[in-house]
Amino acid sequence: MLVRPDERVPIARLLTFLEYGERMAQACAARQALMVEDAGASRFLRSQAKQEAVHAYVFQGAIAWLAPRHLGDAPFLPALEVYGKKLDDAVARRDFYETLLAEQIILEGLGEAILNRIEAGLAKRDAPLGRLRRILLHQEEAHHAFGERMIERAFQAGRADAGELSRKGQQYLSLTQAMVLTLAELFDDIEEDPAAWASDVKTYLPAWLTP
Repeated sequence: MLVRPDERVPIARLLTFLEYGERMAQACAARQALMVEDAGASRFLRSQAKQEAVHAYVFQGAIAWLAPRHLGDAPFLPALEVYGKKLDDAVARRDFYETLLAEQIILEGLGEAILNRIEAGLAKRDAPLGRLRRILLHQEEAHHAFGERMIERAFQAGRADAGELSRKGQQYLSLTQAMVLTLAELFDDIEEDPAAWASDVKTYLPAWLTP
């Protein structure tokens, strides 16, 4: 794998963000599966929880290989922890659609944008396990798409209000700004265009969520 010594820590920190996000997603999906009444959606969410656990394990292994001394060393985690507490509050209130907004739409969208950019960088560096990386990315795309479908159906059925969810979404999006700034610096450290990545993030947000 053609990763320069000076790229190992920035890549490891990007993967650390993804690992923490996967663990957060795992816990959330498991609890969402108990909230939703639709049997098919519940099965999907239980499967998602299992997949997120595997993803976190894979990322942790990659971090340990790339930069073992920096395992868990990520300067953007305080903002992610606040995000997680806000998501936990929505779960405790059993606000299913807010949890979909925060986890499958915003957090998964952010992670998907990061993973796509990392994948592009790893591919040009001849990284191994290309098939495994593609499976992980495909699963993340499916999680994100599931959230969008569920919320769109709720809008159509009158079970959720786009304006109200959008207002709630701005609070979650404001927390991602600190993450985006730090992540952009890490992309710059490995000579990947941070502006292109920041632009990618916006493409994963539905039109009703963007002001």
